[in-house]
Parts: sequence; structure tokens; C-alpha cells
Amino acid sequence: MLYVKSLHIIFMVAWFAALFYMPRLLIYHVEAQIKSETERTILSSQFKIMQRRLWYGISWPAMILTFIFGSWLLFDNFAYFIQQPWMILKLCFVFGLMLYHFQTQMLFQKQQKNIFPWQSFALRLWNEVATILLFVIVLLIVVKPTSGWIWGGIILIFLGVSLYIATVIYKKNRENKADVPPAPPSPPPIP
Repeated sequence: MLYVKSLHIIFMVAWFAALFYMPRLLIYHVEAQIKSETERTILSSQFKIMQRRLWYGISWPAMILTFIFGSWLLFDNFAYFIQQPWMILKLCFVFGLMLYHFQTQMLFQKQQKNIFPWQSFALRLWNEVATILLFVIVLLIVVKPTSGWIWGGIILIFLGVSLYIATVIYKKNRENKADVPPAPPSPPPIP
């Protein structure tokens, strides 16, 4: 069973890697739409290729294999796990992660058709949802709330607020940099 657990963890890591990177590609694809027509065409074409390869080559296979090996582990000791509140809660968050995956799939499919329903800021916030889900799922498995649910809730709230604040600060910094004209070129060095 240690091999099954190892494979479950490996494919979970690959799945999360894809879930972290795909929204970044979605953001860059949205931001490419404000470029000149030539740049937009080249960038959009490249982002579509990168998105397809990531989504169908890594994300979907990793998700499916995560579920296969996770189900194997769950059903190997089902009578024990189904009685554990932390496992039931973990499975609820994994279900939420699946919903996140499917919503990201819809965003990906729309961008493949040159439809951009979300702006980059909304996608940046969306990108942080996977981070929060990762924290919750890993904490539930490792800690198994033996130290109490209150600390886990406090950590989750702190993480969510911190990620939101960081995203807002990043957005404001980008907006401020867009308002500042580029610096003049440096004078040539004196021989």
C-alpha cells in the first residue's frame, strides 16, 4: 500500500502543479488581448498550444490517476476512514477541487474559442483558490485536526485574507507602473 500512497501523492502533486499553472496561462492569454494585432495573434496562438498541452497532457491524466490511487487507499480501509470526520471533510474539499478543475476547464475551452469572460484580476483571485484548497486538504490529512478545528479555521482565514491582500497589492502596483512613463535611455558610457 505504500506504493499506492506514493503514487497518489505524486499524481496529486502533478495535478496541483497543472492547476496552479493553468490560471497563469489564462491570465497571460487575457493580457495578450491588449497587445498589437500581430503580437496578439502570435501570443494567442502560443498560449492556446501551451494550455492544451498542459490541460490534456498533465492536468486530466494527473487528476484521474489521483482519484484512482486515492480511491484504492480509501476503499482498502473504508470502514475506518468513513468514520473519521477529517476524512469526510477532506473528501468534501476534494469535491470542491473537482469543481475548481471543471470551472477551469470551462474557462480554458472559452479561451480556445477566443472568448474571454474573466479579466486578469478575477483570474488572479481564481488562481489562489487552488492554493487554499491545497492547504486545507494537506492540513486535514497530516494534522487530522487533533489540535482542534479552531486553529485550522484561523489558519485558513488568515491564508485567504493574505492571498487576497497580496493580489490586490499586486494589481495596484501593476496599475501604478502602467501610469509611470518609461525611463529615458541611459547616456553612453564615457570612454
